[in-house]
Amino acid sequence: MAANANNALFFLVTTLFELYLGAVLLRILLAWVRADFYNPLSQLVWKLTQPVIAPLTRVVPRWRRLDTAALALLTVLALLYIQVVCSLVNISVGGLSWIWFALLKLVLLLVGLYTLSLFAQAILSWVGPGINNPAANILFSVNEPLLRPVRRVVPPIANLDLSPLFLILALQVVSMLIPLPGIFR
Repeated sequence: MAANANNALFFLVTTLFELYLGAVLLRILLAWVRADFYNPLSQLVWKLTQPVIAPLTRVVPRWRRLDTAALALLTVLALLYIQVVCSLVNISVGGLSWIWFALLKLVLLLVGLYTLSLFAQAILSWVGPGINNPAANILFSVNEPLLRPVRRVVPPIANLDLSPLFLILALQVVSMLIPLPGIFR
């Protein structure tokens, strides 16, 4: 019974951490690609992250398009995530390994976020091509910088854009190559 409770606690804590890390990461990406700030999805991400990031913006200035306050929060949360996971499974991680695992976790989250957004954009393009909706606009803004170079290499075949498929495959390979221990995935 105790093992089930520990598993449930581990699942709950890691899921909540990953969701908030994903929201902060998405805020950074949306600012970087200059996505429509007034889009309902952008507003959702903004309102979820603003209470924590607002005090940091007074101390940490922006640098060009990079939301450095959000990046600082993301780094601290990733380090805290690694520490919390280690304490939940009763292992210890040294100083540089702790930082390395946090960095790898952020890369893994970025890869997962892009994979999910590419998949969602592909599904939306099949279900309602040409329909303008808030999700499609944000997905286009986030994914287009990655898809554009792939489209130069992989042209449409029979009017089908297969670049998202090739990019998702490449992202999955990158995800498998990230040397992050299983408990942190």
